[in-house]
Amino acid sequence: MAVLAKTKAVIMPREGGENDPETEEVLLLEKNLWKPWPRTRTKVKGCLGYVKRVLFVVGDDWIFLFALGVIMALISFTIDFTVNKMLIAHWWLFQELGDNMLLKFLSWTVYPIALTAFSTGFAQSVCPESAGSGVPEVKTILTGVVLEEYLTIKNFGVKVVGMTCTLAAGSPIFLGKVGPFVHLSCMIAAYLGRMRASATNEYENKNKQYEMLVAGAAVAVSSCFGAPISGVLFSVEVVSSHFAVRHYWRGFFAATCGACMFRLLAVFNSEQETILAPFKTSFDIDFPFDLPEMIFFLILGAVCGVMSCAYLFCQRWLLGYIRRNSIIVKLMAMEKAVYSGLVALLLSSITFPYGLGQFMASRLTMKELLYSLFDNNTWIVLTQNASLSRPHVVDPENLWLEWWDPTFTVYGTIAFFLVMKFWMLVLATTMPMPAGYFMPVFLYGAAIGRLFGEVVAYFFPNGIWTDGVLNLIIPGGYAVAGAAAFSGAVTHTLSTALLALEMTGQLSHILPVLLSVLMANAIAQRYQPSFYDGTIIVKKLPYIPRFWGSQKGSCMVTTDQYMNRNLAPVVKSWGFRDILNALTSSADTEFPVVESEGSMVLLGSVARSELLYFLHSYTGQDTVVEGTPSSGLEKNVGEVCSIQPITFQLSTQTSLYQAHELFELLNAQLMFVTDGGKLVGFVTRTELRKAIEDLALGKTPVQI
Repeated sequence: MAVLAKTKAVIMPREGGENDPETEEVLLLEKNLWKPWPRTRTKVKGCLGYVKRVLFVVGDDWIFLFALGVIMALISFTIDFTVNKMLIAHWWLFQELGDNMLLKFLSWTVYPIALTAFSTGFAQSVCPESAGSGVPEVKTILTGVVLEEYLTIKNFGVKVVGMTCTLAAGSPIFLGKVGPFVHLSCMIAAYLGRMRASATNEYENKNKQYEMLVAGAAVAVSSCFGAPISGVLFSVEVVSSHFAVRHYWRGFFAATCGACMFRLLAVFNSEQETILAPFKTSFDIDFPFDLPEMIFFLILGAVCGVMSCAYLFCQRWLLGYIRRNSIIVKLMAMEKAVYSGLVALLLSSITFPYGLGQFMASRLTMKELLYSLFDNNTWIVLTQNASLSRPHVVDPENLWLEWWDPTFTVYGTIAFFLVMKFWMLVLATTMPMPAGYFMPVFLYGAAIGRLFGEVVAYFFPNGIWTDGVLNLIIPGGYAVAGAAAFSGAVTHTLSTALLALEMTGQLSHILPVLLSVLMANAIAQRYQPSFYDGTIIVKKLPYIPRFWGSQKGSCMVTTDQYMNRNLAPVVKSWGFRDILNALTSSADTEFPVVESEGSMVLLGSVARSELLYFLHSYTGQDTVVEGTPSSGLEKNVGEVCSIQPITFQLSTQTSLYQAHELFELLNAQLMFVTDGGKLVGFVTRTELRKAIEDLALGKTPVQI
């Protein structure tokens, strides 16, 4: 009864108010009413505080980076496990239907249609920002642009569900998970960064957020393939315009934790007996290739470079065409899921195993496709066996038989695969759902290399003679080089060479693979933007493009040719009326502060929030609005507002190339232009991007 009475007293206190001693006693009792064992709780709280202090003495960065790697490895393994079970269920249903071709066709097509339609509809209805790979958005965020919706927990959940459905659609859709996983990892990194700031009671500045996001991108690749070294390098090349060496240890530590955890989970799940490369090969280590073959690897790199240019052009053109076509625009505006379903119907119908799919190894999953293309044997030699026949079910020990046809030959099937998958992959990239595009181009490059290697083996069936020694051609080595070269050319990266070697566990081909990647990149970077930069261009994200080709023209263009002269400066001596007029006439978030309108000497900048505070804090507002206040009583900007000094600014003679480097290095959104200390204009990302685009089109940048 006493407790009830005092509880009631808390709900309906006396007139004494909250400062009454009896009321304070009742509030204290109510606060501790539902917290039993106070001594035990105090001891546990003290122990947890001690553990926290000890761990943070070791270094809080290590703890959160370790957590990032482990969490992403668990997520990657869970997604792979779920997708594998769904693919097994689909294949079981396909086999159980017997010889009924109609039911087999329906099971083959309806399954991916339903999954892709659900993935698209779920993503677009809950979080439209989850569609696509997410890498272009991450690149944009790392340049200092705020895209809050792309790093939310809601986006994370939708991306996981959508990506799982996309991968479960199987090889007919031919999409991967690397891009979305980079996005997912950056979301977890951003969340852990906020947790770290809360645990350490520190303010999370942009530098700390940048470090965690870069580490998250590295963890993503290592958690997908178990390749920590190439994961770090790939993240540096793809998502970072500039990278500080001091961040290397964070990326390598988190990536190593993620890769180790991912491979250990595979061992615990009985997928592997011990920690091995995901696509282990068995090439001849003693003499894997001959010196004259280096010419063939360079030719392969050139072929991959040309093919990548064609692919990048077609993909970017199709994305732009879909945004321009009125019929498709209406369909995408109303029913994006219907569009994805129609594309899935077309792709799955073509890959039906008893139709055209029998010439494209469509019964193999994407993992099995890579295993078969990296095969150590020469297929043209194996096909000389007259007793060959394609099995009714996929033989895991002889995956290469899926590429064999008695009338088409292995050359015909691989060539047909390349022709069909070229436009099918381009079309699949237009589906507005969570999906990755790196693994498909990696596999496509492996097919190019395999065909090239088989052709070389055909012309040199007995190998190449060098100094009286016969060395056989290994087409699987060309497949590894082709995968690295084509994917590297598409993404404009060199780390794919190391990624291919880490995935196969084969370091014997490191030199020819690197040469192929360099040759392919030399061609692709000269004529086309990367896949992710092209997507940024089509989506019109606020990202500063890179210079194409030579940089000589960018060094000749100066700031006064393209800067914005529409200034709205704030004079240091301005009062209420002048500030009110300035805020009313401009929506800028930052204003330059000058000494006087006559001299225009730049003193610093002031935020819009500071000027609003100045208006609210002015004591004579009514007097100012109704009449003119006396000069002795009126406050000015210099007395009330905090004027921030401008550390970096441009001059009228700063070249476009230098301005581009400063904007990327500082992640700047706006920089003022001065001439002898006098404010003459400003440059934002809009002016800089337009100047670079005009220069790329051969135009002379003009003033705004």
